[in-house]
Amino acid sequence: MGSVGGEEDGSAGSMRNERNELKESNVLGDHTTCGQHLLEMRRKSSRRFCLRLCSPCFSQHCVGVMSGAIMYMQEDLKIAEVQAEVLVGCLSIVSLFGSLTSGRTSDTIDKTWTMAVGAIVIQVGTAAMTFADSFLVLLLGTLLNGISPSINRGSLTSFPEIFASIGILLGYISNYAFSGLSVHINWSFMLGVGILPSVLIGFALFVIPESPRWLIMQNRVDEARSVLLKTNGDESEVEERLAEIQLAAGANNSAEEQGQKAVWCELLSPSPSLHRMLITGIGLQCFQQLTGTEAVVYYSPEIFKAAGINGKSNLLAATVVVGVTKTSFIIVATVLIDKLGRKPLLYISSISMTVCLCSAGVSLSLLKEGIAGGAAPLAILSVCGTIAFFSAGISPICWVVTSEIFPLRYRAQAAALGAAANRLCSGLVSMSFLSKAMRFHLLVPTAKKRKGIQPLPRVFLLVGSNYFLYPIFRPCHVT
Repeated sequence: MGSVGGEEDGSAGSMRNERNELKESNVLGDHTTCGQHLLEMRRKSSRRFCLRLCSPCFSQHCVGVMSGAIMYMQEDLKIAEVQAEVLVGCLSIVSLFGSLTSGRTSDTIDKTWTMAVGAIVIQVGTAAMTFADSFLVLLLGTLLNGISPSINRGSLTSFPEIFASIGILLGYISNYAFSGLSVHINWSFMLGVGILPSVLIGFALFVIPESPRWLIMQNRVDEARSVLLKTNGDESEVEERLAEIQLAAGANNSAEEQGQKAVWCELLSPSPSLHRMLITGIGLQCFQQLTGTEAVVYYSPEIFKAAGINGKSNLLAATVVVGVTKTSFIIVATVLIDKLGRKPLLYISSISMTVCLCSAGVSLSLLKEGIAGGAAPLAILSVCGTIAFFSAGISPICWVVTSEIFPLRYRAQAAALGAAANRLCSGLVSMSFLSKAMRFHLLVPTAKKRKGIQPLPRVFLLVGSNYFLYPIFRPCHVT
């Protein structure tokens, strides 16, 4: 009996071991399946993130296109310099309305559908510009392009700046590609290509999920949790992040409309701490455009023409160099922004841009005196250096700061104010650049009349580089 009992115990133990091994294998299999599922979700999330980043790329494509197309529009439609300034400047001026409404629009219909509205309006505006036969039709199309809701607000990091620079570069390349066509149709092709990016944005919307913040504001917490799990496989971290968003966004507040009004009231009548945040965030947005670099992007063919480059194809080829420089140094900024810090990189960028602008002024003064030598290459290198240091510092930092400096409660509205200030300053600079350049004889073909680059942007750079209210950020959850 004892041996039988021992055999029974042994067989029972063997069966228990087999069951345990089976359970362990099932658990391991479940973990493997779960890991593969999370890996697949993250792959999809990465693709969706890249598609989101394509929106600033496509939206900035028209900026690069306009710089080359404006030359041929002036020749074909007999557009005066003031009218050219209005066409270029109103693209930024009118877009401030889109920036102001994008915050409310994003909170109401989510960023994904805000992008859809923007893409549709851009398509209509681009089509109007492509088939325009007069200045008024061109202006109408430009206004439609500008007034569409800002489709890159909300992704406030340095990565959208990379894709925005790529969009400008693609615009420069398309200008060069169509420059060999007849002057009566080449600018139409340059502008017409801009319809394709907005179509691609429309297709991308089918795979881009809603933002967790918007879902929580709509009391769709389970869907928000699902979206967060696609980017982070740790459920505890997801729940912690979900609780942070709920607390910061006030998801449990039944008086949501009153909360929105309260945010605007607080922004318009800020406390001392919020006042400093607004001065820093909006001030930096203004300084970014008052440096005049966006005017350089728009009018680079005119600047290179003044530096001695002849032939429209050569001028457009030179703008491609500007686009490559801008894109390359944005990538440099992405690498350095966390290593060096925001404030040191901002100082380096501002001071270096000041030096490059002074160098451009000296080189054009040498051309004025008839000292050709290396003055023309120096002017071109100075312009590229200005763009390079702008892209390596001020350009991405102002958007990063806007995303970091404001608590989540104020972020959407404050970002809209900052973007509106940015667009307003950009429009003012773009609408006055040609007139001031002619007044200072910067863009006059005769070298004897050139007087160098106006000093006003240098003053703003010097003020911006001494902007001591800007804080030093450390890696932490500021909200």
